[in-house]
Order: sequence, then C-alpha cells, then structure tokens
Amino acid sequence: MPHDGQPVPAATAQATVLPDLLTLTGATVAPAQAVLDAAREAFRAIVTKDGRVSGGLIEQNQFAAHGLAWLATYVESLRQMQAWAEKLQGDGKFSEVEQLIQQIAFGEYLAQIAGGIPMNQGEVFRLKDIGLGQDALNTLMTAEVSTLIETANTQAARTQLVALMQERSAEITVGASGLDEELEMIREQFRRYAVDKVIPFAHEWHLKDELIPIEVINELAEMGVFGLTIPEEFGGFGLSKASMCVVSEELSRGYIGVGSLGTRSEIAAELIICGGTDEQKANWLPKLASAEILPTAVFTEPNTGSDLGSLRTRAVKDGDDWSITGNKTWITHAGRTHVMTLLARTDPNTTDHRGLSMFLAEKTPGTDEEPFPTPGMTGGEIEVLGYRGMKEYELGFDDFKVKGENLLGGEEGKGFKQLMETFESARIQTAARAVGVACCALDLGMQYAIDRKQFGKSLIEFPRVSGKLAMMAVEIMVARQLTYFSAVEKDEGRRCDLEAGMAKLLGARVAWAAADNALQIHGGNGFALEYAISRVLCDARILNIFEGAGEIQAQVIARRLLG
Repeated sequence: MPHDGQPVPAATAQATVLPDLLTLTGATVAPAQAVLDAAREAFRAIVTKDGRVSGGLIEQNQFAAHGLAWLATYVESLRQMQAWAEKLQGDGKFSEVEQLIQQIAFGEYLAQIAGGIPMNQGEVFRLKDIGLGQDALNTLMTAEVSTLIETANTQAARTQLVALMQERSAEITVGASGLDEELEMIREQFRRYAVDKVIPFAHEWHLKDELIPIEVINELAEMGVFGLTIPEEFGGFGLSKASMCVVSEELSRGYIGVGSLGTRSEIAAELIICGGTDEQKANWLPKLASAEILPTAVFTEPNTGSDLGSLRTRAVKDGDDWSITGNKTWITHAGRTHVMTLLARTDPNTTDHRGLSMFLAEKTPGTDEEPFPTPGMTGGEIEVLGYRGMKEYELGFDDFKVKGENLLGGEEGKGFKQLMETFESARIQTAARAVGVACCALDLGMQYAIDRKQFGKSLIEFPRVSGKLAMMAVEIMVARQLTYFSAVEKDEGRRCDLEAGMAKLLGARVAWAAADNALQIHGGNGFALEYAISRVLCDARILNIFEGAGEIQAQVIARRLLG
C-alpha cells in the first residue's frame, strides 16, 4: 500500500495488544462453535416435518435460514483467523500489525455473534431469530469471549493499527497473508503489473464505458493468467487455486474488469476438465490457456435469474448437429469472444435441471460496428453502473448452429451437473475479486485521508476516519483467510462448496462496506465522477449479485448445514 504523509501518532493511553492473545482468541472458537451447533439444531427442529427437513419450511423461515448461514460464516472466519495467526506465530511473523488485526477481528465478530450479525445494512440477524435465548448466550459468554468483546476492538487499537499501516506502507498487504513465498512472488508480479498498466487507465475505461484494450488481454495471456490452473499437459501452468486467488485479488485491486478477465476462462476450463471428452480437452484447453480463444459463459435467461433449472432456451437435433433458439441475458464479454459455454434444454419434456445440456458453442468475434456477426445470433448491450470493462449483453438465438461434437461430454442431460461442478472454483475466484476490490477501496480511502486537510490536520488524524480504515484492513484479512482456506480445500480435493460460498458471501459484504466507507472519507468529492472511488463503489455493488446473489448464497449454505 504505497502511501505518503506523516504517520498518525501511535495510541499511547493504554496497551493496545492484549496479553497472551493467541491463547485468548483460541479459547473462543469452541464456544462460538457450540452456539452454531445449538442454532443448527434449533433451526432443524423448526424446518423438520414428518421426520425430514422441509424445503418449504426453510423458505417460510428464510430470515432465520440466512442468519444461520451468516453465523456459520462468522464461526468459520474465526477458526481460519486463528489458524492464520498460529501459523504466523510459528513462522516468527506475528508482529504487532497482525496481532492487532487478530484482536480486533475477534472482538468485533464475537460481539456481533452475541448482539447481532449484519446480513446487510437493513437486516440484522440475532440469535433469538432462530429460537435461541439466554442459555445460548451463557454458552458463548465465557471469560475469554467477554474479555475480547469488552477490550479488543477499542479506539486505541484501531488508531495504533492505522499508525502502523502508514509506517509499513511499502508492504503490499496490510499484515502478512500467511501464504508461502512462491505465492507472494506471484502477488508482487501482478501488483506491479496493476500499478503500471491498469490503475493509471482504469478510471478512463470506466468513464468512457470502453472495453479493456486487447493489448492488456495479450499481456495477461503472456503472463499466464488464462491458463493458470489448466494442467500442464494441456498447455497451462497447472498452478493452484490459491495462486488464482492471488492473481485475481491483485488484478481486481487495480480494476475489477481486469481481475475478471480470467473468470470466464476459469469456468470454461473447469467445465471441460470435469465434463469434457478426451478430444474436447485436447482441442479446447490449450487454446483457452494461451488465450487463442476467449470464452464467455451463457447461462442466465431474462425470466429465470438464479433459477437455472427453469431455463427455456432449447437445443434441437439437426442431423448430427444442434439448432439453438432462445434468449440469454447478463452475458459478460460476449462481443469479442470465440466460444460460449451455453446451457440449453435438450429434452423438451422436462421443466427442471434434468433436461439441460452444456454446449461449447463457437461464434465469430465481433467488432464495435457489428458485435455479433455469427448467423442465428443477435445481441444488445446492457448499460450498467459499474463492472464495465467487458460489457454486458442480452443475446438472442434463432436457429443458431452448434456442431454435434461440441456437446460437452458427448452426453445430453448432464449440463446442470457439469455447471454445478464449477461453482466452487467460480465462487472462490469471486471471493478473491471481492478482496481485491476492498483493497482498492482501502488504498484510495487511506491516501485521501492522508492528503486531505481539514480543520488544520489530515483527515486520518480523526478517530472515526482512522477507525474506518482500520476496520477495512481487519475485515479484508478475515475475508482473505476464508478465501484462501476454501482454495486450499479445493486444491487438496475436498468438497468445499460450503466454504467457497461462505467466502463469497462475506467477501461481497466486505467489499461493499469498504467502498462505501472509503467514499464517505472522500466526502462530497467521493460523489464526483472524476474520483476513482465513485467507480469502485459501483464495481463493489455487483459482487453481492453475480455468481449467486447473497440471498441465494445464504440459502445454499443453510441447506448444506442441515445436511
């Protein structure tokens, strides 16, 4: 975080780091888990009918269901923060900055578990909403939990953290990430690229609503972005999902549009790796890895939204090939791409996910004058607030031709299952993008707070300003650790849809809060289009909608928690 200016004076009125911190925070994970266990069983009793969990009752009690998801997300966040801190201590890297982040995070999140978890600005989940009363609070409020709630997240601690953030402004992240040296080298490489090639131009791309220049795509291709996790045998680098997180985070910190360029390649590659035939893997994966072809994901329809099982776009056999008719919407980067991962209904006698199939539908890249030159296909741009660098489109298909060999896996009716297999990676990557956007907001907010003088001193010297910055840094680290954990689970071959969903749920809220607070620090200037924070606010807002809206995400988490 490169910042200039004089550090805020360190808080000296009281010691800011609590003694024996890791023992203190470690002792709170079990009581938090006990409250989660009690909440899960209380909710299970509410939604069980005739001995089985009822989907209808979950929907009727949706607020409590989503509150359970948030509670589980908080408990897992505390667990991963404890693991992060213990690893750093073992490596000799648990300095005062990391200690303050750990302390403030536990103090704040435990207080919210006890008093109310904000699912968004207007909805706060409290334990009573799921039927828990004083007994649950008594279980939670051990001596260690009470100590942290009362003394961990103080103004002195927040002020000291921000003072140290300025002293260590040359470091890329606020606090050690806990990742290994190789991943941090990757981070440094992409941070340098973002600083040199993205940040100076991002706001102009946004204001002019321009596509990210093809030169940027070519440079990222040379750096391996599009083949990062594709196996080496297919022309990729075969790196980990954790590396994908670092790359996505730093590029999104520059501009979410650039950080999202690799998302469609990640989804397409995952679809082909998990569900494609040997021939499809050999044909498509090397081209995706090199960015010889750019893909786009074509799933959502105008009247279905998140209800993908109800898709109406139909694919009909035409000899050995297929003819596709229907409409799609919110298709990102559709104009200049070469292939669509397109979900369509191949069994007209079905009305749910069982009749859907996935196609690798080839198309001709368009131009500004003619974005969709392929026969049987039309499209129109959707004007959007933010996330503009790739553009969004509505697409229409009328007797659009797809080769028979491009039915993914060579099997009909497998499309929804194939898509579901990509959700873990997609949500991990989205969580990483959210962390990057939040970091961008922190960068902008902190620099403005240092530079802007009011009433004879820098804004950062006012406690409510520095407090906002401190909480941004703390929550960014919480979201980051939850994201990295889900990536490691994926890399090690364990099911992680629950963890990935939690990371995405929390990351989206953290990004929006960071952008909103950074704009508040800018005051009236933040509302001016010329300031980059106005763009970041718009970009942050989409994170709680795409790749599964927050409400859908919470619903999925709740159902998984009930087994």
